[in-house]
Amino acid sequence: MLKQIEGSQAVAEAVALCRPEVICAYPISPQTHIVEGLGERVRRGDLQPCEFINVESEFAAMSVAIGASAAGARAYTATASQGLLFMAEAVYNASGLGLPIVMTVANRAIGAPINIWNDHSDSMSQRDCGWIQLFAESNQDALDLHIQAFKLAEELSMPVMVCMDGFILTHAYERVDLPTQANVDAFLPPYEPRQLLDPADPVSIGAMVGPEAFMEVRYLAHLKQLSALEVIPRIAKEFESRFGRQAGGLVRPYRTEGAETIVVALGSVLGTLKDTIDEMRDDGLKIGVLGIQSFRPFPLAAVRAALQAALRVVVLEKSFSVGLGGVVSTDVRLALHRLGQKGYTVIAGLGGRAITKSSLHRTLREAIGDHLAPLTLMDLDWAIVNRQLQREAAVRRSGPTAENQLRDIGTVASKVN
Repeated sequence: MLKQIEGSQAVAEAVALCRPEVICAYPISPQTHIVEGLGERVRRGDLQPCEFINVESEFAAMSVAIGASAAGARAYTATASQGLLFMAEAVYNASGLGLPIVMTVANRAIGAPINIWNDHSDSMSQRDCGWIQLFAESNQDALDLHIQAFKLAEELSMPVMVCMDGFILTHAYERVDLPTQANVDAFLPPYEPRQLLDPADPVSIGAMVGPEAFMEVRYLAHLKQLSALEVIPRIAKEFESRFGRQAGGLVRPYRTEGAETIVVALGSVLGTLKDTIDEMRDDGLKIGVLGIQSFRPFPLAAVRAALQAALRVVVLEKSFSVGLGGVVSTDVRLALHRLGQKGYTVIAGLGGRAITKSSLHRTLREAIGDHLAPLTLMDLDWAIVNRQLQREAAVRRSGPTAENQLRDIGTVASKVN
C-alpha cells in the first residue's frame, strides 16, 4: 500500500509488522517519533502481545532488551548519538551474548560541542561492537531493512543495527510502499530463540570467561559476522521475491560501468550523489557511485569487485576519525590492497552541514583531475580555523574552542576580551 508518511512513522509501521514482543526505549532526538508511534500502537491494542517498557535511560533500554531477548522475546529498541554511547557497555553485552535484538540508530553527531544534526559519528563509534550495521539510503530503504533485520538477527542469533540519517530521513515525508501483515508474516516466521531462560531447564547466560577461552569466543563472533556476508544477500533476494522490490544486500552500484572514478558513500547522501553523477555523466565524465548497505560486516570482496576497474576511488563520508581522517575509507583501502588506484577521502556533512550538488561537482572534478588532497574536508571554513589557531598561539588561556567559533561567526552576541 502506497502511503505518504514521515520516515519515523514508516519505521514504526515496519517494526509493528514484525510483531515485536518487547519494545523499550528512552527518548532522544531524532529517534523519538519512532518509539512514540510504537508506544501509541501498543496503547491502542493494535500490537499484541507486546509490552512497551518505559525506562530511565538508554543504558536501561538496552539492558531491558537484553533481558527480554534472553528470556525468549522478540525485542526492539531505538536510540541516537549520546544515547548510543550511554548504552555502549550493554551494546557490547548484547552482541557478546549473541542476542538477536534489532535497534534503529537515527544517526546524529556526538558532542561536545552539542549538536543534534545528522552525521554518522554515533554508529561509526560502535563499529567494532559486534553488531551488524545496515545503512538506509531512503525511507523506503529504512522500512525494508527493518523487516530484513529481524529475519537476519534471528537466523544468525546476533543483533542488528539499522542506521538511518536523523532528520534527513526520520523527519522527512516521503511516499513509501507499506507491505501487508500477511506478506511480512510469510517472510518473517515466528521467533524461535536459540537460547532462552526457562525455569524448568536453568542455564547461565553471560558467565565470566577467562584468558583460556576469551580469544576463542571473540573469534567465533568474528566468524559469525563473516557468515552474515552470505546471509545478507540471500535474505535481500528473498525479500525481493516476496515484495517485488530490491532492498538491502551488501553494496549497490550506480552507473559504475566503464567508470574511471567511483565515489563510495553510505546513507541518504547517495541520493544527492546520484543526481550529481547523472549531471557529470551528461558532461561526458566517466564517474559512478557505489553505495554500501552493510558496513558491518564490511563486504571486502564485494567492494573490491565493484571498484577494481576504476582508476581512482573517492570515499565520501559523514564521520571523522580525529587523528587519522576517514573511517569508511580505511576499510575501502583494505579492500583495494595492492590494486594501485588513486584514493581520496572527502569528509562532508559533519554536524548536519549541507552537502550540496555544487560542492560535490567542484570536489569530484578536482578528484578527476587528480588535484584533490588525499584528505579533504569539503566546505571547511579556513578563515574560522586560522583565527582560532592564531588565538591559541597568542594567548595561552584563549577560551573554549566551540564558543570562540560561534563568536567569530557572530552567532553569540556577547564578547569576552
